[in-house]
Amino acid sequence: MQPMGQLVVLLLLCLLAVALPGAGGRSGRFWHITDLHWDPGYEAAVAAGRPCPSAGDRSGPAGPWGSYVCDSPWNLLRSAARAMRDRLATPDFVLWTGDDTPHVPNEQLGEEKVLHIIANLTSLIKETFPDTKVYAAMGNHDFHPKSQLPGKGHRIYNRTAELWRPWLSDASLPLFRAGAFYSEKLPGPGTRGRMVVLNTNLYYDQNNETAAEEDPAGQFQWLEEILTNASRADEMVYIVGHVPPGFFEKKRGKPWFRRGFNERYLGIVQKHHRVIAAQFFGHHHTDSFRMFYSSTGAPINVMFLAPGVTPWKTTLPGVSNGANNPAIRVVDYDQDTLQVLDMVTYYLNLTHANTMEEEFPVWEEEYRLTEAFQVPDASAHSMQMVLERSWRVPYYLQLYYEFNSARYDLEPCDQECRVDHLCAIREVDFTKYNECVKTNSSASAASSVWLLVFCMFLTFLSSQRAL
Repeated sequence: MQPMGQLVVLLLLCLLAVALPGAGGRSGRFWHITDLHWDPGYEAAVAAGRPCPSAGDRSGPAGPWGSYVCDSPWNLLRSAARAMRDRLATPDFVLWTGDDTPHVPNEQLGEEKVLHIIANLTSLIKETFPDTKVYAAMGNHDFHPKSQLPGKGHRIYNRTAELWRPWLSDASLPLFRAGAFYSEKLPGPGTRGRMVVLNTNLYYDQNNETAAEEDPAGQFQWLEEILTNASRADEMVYIVGHVPPGFFEKKRGKPWFRRGFNERYLGIVQKHHRVIAAQFFGHHHTDSFRMFYSSTGAPINVMFLAPGVTPWKTTLPGVSNGANNPAIRVVDYDQDTLQVLDMVTYYLNLTHANTMEEEFPVWEEEYRLTEAFQVPDASAHSMQMVLERSWRVPYYLQLYYEFNSARYDLEPCDQECRVDHLCAIREVDFTKYNECVKTNSSASAASSVWLLVFCMFLTFLSSQRAL
C-alpha cells in the first residue's frame, strides 16, 4: 500500500474510533433493581389458605416463590439477591430505584412498618454486596401515607438517611434529609461520572402534598445547578429516580407527573442533554424506555425503565393482563463516558419456578439488548433505531412487547397495543403524546376502513366469477 493510502486508512480508523460511542474506553458493569415490594404477610397467608395481603380481594395460584396477584414473598427476594450475586458478584455499583412496601391500604402500614420494610431490604442488599456502593432512590410506596412525600424535611427522610448512611457521603446527608435527593461522583480514580438521584415522587400526580408548589424542595433549581456545574467540570451524569415523566404504556393517556412538572423536567433534559449520559427509572414494573428529542426532532437522550422484581398484577383500571415475571438487570457501560453499551435482563419464570422442587430456582437470561434488537449499543441513536424498527416491523414490536412483561404476557400486540406502547416511548410531552395517539389511531381506523372495502371488493369479484 502506498504511503498516502496508509495515511487515509489510518485517518479513517481514527475517525471511526472517535465516532463510535465508548470505543477504546474502560468498560464496567452495574446492577439496576427496582420495585421489590416485599409482602411480609405472604407466607403466613398462603400457609393458612388465605389470599396474600397485597392481593386484596383477588385470588390466584400462590407458590413458594410468589404469585402473579401478590407482591414479593421473602423467598423471591432472597432468590433475586442470590441470582445477582451468582451472575455478577462485584459490580461497580448498584442502582436501587425504590418501592419496597406492599400494595396494601395505608391502614395496614404506618411509618414504623414502612421503615421496617426499608430496613430489611437495605440489609439484604448490604449482605449481598457488602463492599459495593449503592445509589438508592425512594419510591412513592416508601412513605406513609403512600405517595404523599413532602418537599421538606421529614422523620421518614431522616430515618431512611440513617439506614443508607454507609452509601451516602457527608455532603449528601443534609440534602437527603431535606428532600430525599442527592448527587455524588461515581467511584474510581479520575472518574468523569456523576450520579444524580432524584425524588421524582414530588412530581407524582397522586402526591397532594406538592400539588400547589412550583418547585418542591427546590429540586428543579438544584438539578439545573448540578448539570450546569457538571458541564463546567467536564463530567457526565446518570439521572436516577423512581416515578418517570411521560405516560404509562399499558394504559392510554395515563401520565405520572403533573403537567407543569412534566414540562419543566423535559425542558431541563433538552437544555442539558449533552452532560446526561442516560436516565434510569422504575415504577412501571415493566421493561420499556423513553426517548427525548431536540427542538429539531433529533434523538438526544434515553430513559431506561427497568422491570420490577415484584410480579404483582396492577389494579389500575383499564390495564389488561398487567402482571410480569420478576426481573433484574445488568448494565454494561463505558466508565470514561458513561455511554450505555449494553443491557442484559434476567428473569424468573414464576409459573415454572413454583412447579419445581428446588432450593433456589434459576433466573434465566431473558435477552441482551444489542443482540435482540441488532443495534451497536444502547445510545439514544440506537434506541431510536429500536423504536423505528418496532413501528415498521411486527417481529420487533412483538419482541419488545414480550420483554415488556418479562415474558409473562405473550399475546400478540395488536394495533391499539402498538399505538399505546410506541407513542409512550416516543413522546414524553403531553401534547405530542396526545397527537401521536390521535394520528396513529386515525391512521389505524382509516386502514381498517380501506381493508374492509378491499375485502368487500374481492368478495364481489368472486361472486361475479361464480355467476
